[in-house]
This record gives sequence, C-alpha cells and structure tokens, in this order.
Amino acid sequence: MQIISELKDRAFFSIMIEVNTISDASIATAVTRLRAGKLVAFPTETVYGLGADATNASAVAQIFVAKRRPEFNPLISHVASLDAAFELGIETPIATSLANAFWPGPLTLILQRKTQCPVALLATAGLDKIGIRVPAHKGAQMLLYAFGKPLAAPSANPSGQISPSTANHVIHGLGEDVGFLLDGGPCESGLESTIIDCTGQNARLLRPGGITREAIATALSEAGHDPTITIAPPLDDWTKPIAPGQLKSHYAPRATLRVAAKTWQRGEEMIGFGEINGAGKLRLNLSPSGNLIEAAANLFSMLHAADATSTEKIAIAPIPDTGLGEAINDRLRRAAAPRPD
Repeated sequence: MQIISELKDRAFFSIMIEVNTISDASIATAVTRLRAGKLVAFPTETVYGLGADATNASAVAQIFVAKRRPEFNPLISHVASLDAAFELGIETPIATSLANAFWPGPLTLILQRKTQCPVALLATAGLDKIGIRVPAHKGAQMLLYAFGKPLAAPSANPSGQISPSTANHVIHGLGEDVGFLLDGGPCESGLESTIIDCTGQNARLLRPGGITREAIATALSEAGHDPTITIAPPLDDWTKPIAPGQLKSHYAPRATLRVAAKTWQRGEEMIGFGEINGAGKLRLNLSPSGNLIEAAANLFSMLHAADATSTEKIAIAPIPDTGLGEAINDRLRRAAAPRPD
C-alpha cells in the first residue's frame, strides 16, 4: 500500500520509548498521542497490544511498518463495549450470544463490516469482514473509554515472533518503534484471544485462545444455538487470512523449537510441564502441577527467557491437547513450523 511504502522511506521511528505505569495522567498522554496519529503499546489480559487509531489509515500503516507485518494480515479492532462493537460489524444471533457470554474478555468475533464502519480498510486488509474484541484488562478499558474510538491493536512484537506478555518483551522486541508504552505488569492470560467467525450458519474457530472451544460450545448450546464448531485449517504463509494467527508459521523464537519432547538433548534449553522437568541453564517448567491455566500464562514468558540464553535449540514437554492445551499446542506448532524465506 502507498502509505506503508512512504513510511518505510522515512526515519519515522527515531525516538526513544517512553514507559509509564497506568494512571489517569498516562492514559491522558496516550490518548493525546493516539489522536495525533501515533502508536501506543498497552496491556490487555491476553498479551500487550500495539495500538493506533483504527479510523486513521496513516496511523494504522505505522503498525505494519513497526511490526514488519505483511499487509494482507488483518488487525483486530478493540472497543470499550458491546454496543461499540456492533456499531462496526453486523450483529448476528451467534455473535450476540457469545458477546454476552464472554465480553469483556479474550474473545474476538469476526463480523461483516457495516457499510458505515469507520475503521480504515487497511486495518481489515481490504476485507469486508472485521475482527472485534472488548478487552477485560482495566488499563485497556481506561484507554478505550478515554479515546472513544476503536483501536487497531495486534500484539506488540515483530511479526511472526514470540508474543509479548510483559512490558520488557515489548521494549526488547520493538523498542523505539513504539515510542510510548503503558506498563500494566504481566498479562494475566498470556495467550491471545480466541477468534470465532460469526458470519456463517455455525461458529467457526479461526484461532484457539484464552477461551476454550468447550466453553464456546457450552455458551452456544445454552443460548439455543447449534453447538457445532467448525475448525479452520492453518494457512500457508502467503494465503490471505481473514483473522490474525492463521498463518502456519507464527509466534516463533529465534532458536529452533522441538515440541512434545519427553527427554532433553544436549545443547537444548528444555521447558518442562508437569512431571517432565525442564533442563539446560534455566530448568523452566510451565506448570510443575500440570495446570494448563498456569502453563498458558507462562508460555510466552518462558519462550522469551529460553531464547534469551542464546541457545540454538529449545525443546518443550508434551502438553495435553484438551481445554487451554488446544491453544497452547496451536502456538507451539506454529512456532515450530518452517519459517518463510
């Protein structure tokens, strides 16, 4: 896109990053920056987001440049409330039921764009569908209510790399490309949102995340809908997705990753789970008790820590493929996949 091409030719991100804890004053400063078309990194309950005014195409373009993100990969629009969400996308019975059950929270709904939707087409990669989320994090809610418009906000990290669950991950991943960072401490969930396409007759799972497929099915059933959920297959790295997190290679550390590892191999930094202990310099364990909620919260932080040891190989113990384990294994499979040239 022309806007992005022009930005790539400028010394656009030559400022130092400013880090602030969340307060009324820092929220006000963040809003001023957003209204001026600048970027703000902020915490959510899932991972840290890199936010821009979703209605400003030039501001949205800065996200793609800072992350080095392919322009065909759409962004999620974050809003403060259910009412604000349905001003952007066409409400469906399935969407309403899931929104009532899980918003605010780690759920993104894919809807048909409304004709009058103010979100820049660049944010939706030119598609007639839009991904919308109402985050639960108090700081994110403060920012969204104060700003009063949707924020386009993918994870605040270089595209395809490990997602950021702390402010330090943002600083080390993007640094000066951000400019302003709201530090809300470690993210509670540690996994990105579940993404459900609500534009068809049945719900379609595009990306597993912080809300399990079982919980989605239960909510659908309790609301009188067919609880059948179809599963979208992973895409190759140059197929145009309709939502983030669908590409085959994603969430990757610098080191190569070996998944479902039951034993340690020399030279590896191994991350354990349950009774399988970690090994190497750090001896990390996602959850010694085998708790999937704890494992999800620790996943990206421990991948960052293992990668920072300068090892060339990371191994991770088997994770049960049930409940939140489905989302954890989704991230690990994509992180271990061959990377595009």
